[in-house]
This record gives sequence, structure tokens and C-alpha cells, in this order.
Amino acid sequence: MSVRYACQSSDHGLARRSFLGSVAAAGVGAITGGLGAFTRTAVSDQLQREQKRVVIWDMHGGLSQLESWDPKPGTDTGGPFLSIPTSVPGIHICELLPRTAQQMHHLCLIRGVNTAEDDHGKGRYKVLTGREQSPAANFPEISAVAAKSLTPEDYSLPGHILITPGGGGGRSNDSAYLGPKYASVQLGNGKPPQNTVLPDTITVESDAARQEYRRRLNERFLSRRRTATTDAYGYSYEQALQLMQQRDVFDVSQEPARDHERYGNHDIGRHALLARRLLEHGTPVVKLSHSNYDTHHENFDFHIEQLGELDRAFACFVEDLADRGMLESTLIIMLSEFGRTPRINARYGRDHWSKAWSVMMAGCRVPRGFAYGKTNDNGTEVIDGQCDHANLFHTYLQAVGVDSTASFNIEGRDVPLADPASQPIHAVLA
Repeated sequence: MSVRYACQSSDHGLARRSFLGSVAAAGVGAITGGLGAFTRTAVSDQLQREQKRVVIWDMHGGLSQLESWDPKPGTDTGGPFLSIPTSVPGIHICELLPRTAQQMHHLCLIRGVNTAEDDHGKGRYKVLTGREQSPAANFPEISAVAAKSLTPEDYSLPGHILITPGGGGGRSNDSAYLGPKYASVQLGNGKPPQNTVLPDTITVESDAARQEYRRRLNERFLSRRRTATTDAYGYSYEQALQLMQQRDVFDVSQEPARDHERYGNHDIGRHALLARRLLEHGTPVVKLSHSNYDTHHENFDFHIEQLGELDRAFACFVEDLADRGMLESTLIIMLSEFGRTPRINARYGRDHWSKAWSVMMAGCRVPRGFAYGKTNDNGTEVIDGQCDHANLFHTYLQAVGVDSTASFNIEGRDVPLADPASQPIHAVLA
């Protein structure tokens, strides 16, 4: 793999898997004659309000906390940018996020994060799984755990969507032992998944006959040798059919032109608008990827351009969810694998720094207009409210009403949802 990132780490590359050619979405517990009770044509307004959702903004590579949530202007580490007041008196953020500053009354800053891991791959694993990476076990990411915990049994579409530039419909490998049903389906460019329209050579009638023949063969086979793997295979076809019938859910071009203008004519703008559309249609878990924040060179010039896009899209997204009454049921998380060094290097860049950085949250049980934790004057260490990856993982789950001390039953074995040696950050759970 050719890697252009400054630290030359292959961990920036997103893992991809094939998605059964026809955009099949695998899972366990198939009903071979169709999804049956798992199929629905619309979600009621009441369910829309009550169903909890999670949306993760992944600032891939390491967003600088000093150029975003925890600026230190006028210090030897602060860089050239000022801090600006927000809609919450006493809370200031970097001047590169002026629109987001006006949404601060909806947000909660976690400024005391210390994950003690400066390697991209290991840092990402910690932040996304809440665990130390180990050859002895592989754990699912927070998005997959949330999908498993929050996806209604009658939800017919994939409940875990990853929106990333170039995403073509493949399954990721982020669900570990939870299985492919809860792994993310990758989308990108604001378009429906590929291969979700019948070829011109196949009529609707002939396709229906094909599917009925497949189901009968499945039933005959499963009557003799049914396993979780064979169930997953059958379920994948049924969910793919549902996706084909509802492909417009994934088509961001159907959003109003004025919203496209508001969010911005760039990837993160289109992807944020698509995330809003998916959440409004009941998708339980959406993850957006914005890259590349690995700014070992020209950190300040990069953040001017990159945060200009992010600020516009993110502020619109938060404002829209708040206006639609969705923040009560939607948890927003913005994270990276770590932050950037307070020390500015000889190339006007910042390197990897996991000892004192920031994560942003909003919605559900998270208090609004709140900043928790504090770093020292030049941002080199946490001096109050320190937390780590395991604390955050518990907190994310508790914020959407999931008991983070519970366990999944995996093939007869209880596996804790989160690190049982840790606990949530109670100060940021209302």
C-alpha cells in the first residue's frame, strides 16, 4: 500500500471487504422466506423520537486540540490563532471554528483525555474499542457495539453506516465477534450503494422468481444443516433486497438545494448532509470520516483549510438536529486517535500527542454547554478531570441508555460490552 501520510503509517488506510457483489449485508438469524417481521415501510414519529442513535465524526489522523477545542493563545505552544468566545459564557474555542462556537450551547467538551498511546494503529484501537490492543482478543468498535445495542429487530436496512470518501458499499471489519451483521457498510460521495439497481436484462418478475427459488433451496438446505454462518448467508440476500427497494434513503441529491449550499460543496458537507438524512430515516449508527489530520508539516495552513470545511458542515449538522428535536435521542461524538503535540516542530507541524487532548460530545444524556477537564497553561498535561479511552467508551454507551456494565452472550460466553475495570465519566452524564 502506498501511503502519503507524513508519518508513513499504513494504519491510515481503511480496511475494506467485499460486500457479496450485490451489496449483501450479512447477519445472524435469517428468516429464509424473507425478512418478514424485520421489514417495515416507515418509522412512526413517536419511534423516531424515542429511538436512540449515535453519529461519530472521526477526524482521522489526529485533530489538533490546540487548533480546535482547547486553544492556548499567547503561549509558547499556542500557535498563531486566537481563541474566541462561544454561545456559552466562559467557554472559548479556536477562531478556526466560528460557526461551531455559536452552537456551543448544544455541545460538551472533554478536555482532559489521556490515552497514553502515540501510535496511529494502537491509538485508534484504544479510542474506538475502549480496550488495549492485544493478540489474545479482538474487540468491536464503539459504532458496532452501539449498532448491536440500538438497532431495532424490525429495522430492515443496515444499522451501521460508514460514510467516507470513495466508500463503495463494502463491509468493514469493525464488529469483531459481533459478526458481519453489525459491521459498517461503507458509503461515499452522497450516492446510494453500488449494484442496487437491477440490470436491464433482468425484469422485476424474473428476479422475484429467482429469489423464490433461492429461498426454497435455502429452506431445504437449512432443514438439515443450519448454522449461524448459513443463517447469515440467507439474511444477507434478504437485507440486500430491502436495500434495493429503499435505495433512495441513501441518495443525498434528494435533499433541498439550499441545504447543499449551507453544508458546503465538498466531501464533508455532502457526507454530513447524508448523515442527517440517514438519521432522519431511522439509521441507528452513522460514522463520518474526515482526513488527513496527521499534520507533521504545515499544521497551521492545513487547519485553516480543513477546519473551514468542517466548521461549516458540523455547525449546520448540530443546528439542524437541534431544530428537529433530534438531539434528545442522538448522541454526537467527535474524536481522533490522539491529539497533536503542544511543541511546534521545525516544519511548522505538530506531531502525535495522546497525553492531553480533547473529545467532543453532544446530545442524549450529555449536558449541553459544558466543558469537563482541564489542561495546564501550555497544554502539555491534564491537571483536572483526566479520563482515558475506557472511561469514554463507558460514557458513550451510558449516554444512549445502554448499560455499559452488561455483557454480550457470544456463543455461550459472556463478554463485557466495555472494560469491566473502568467506569463512565459521571460528571458528563445528566
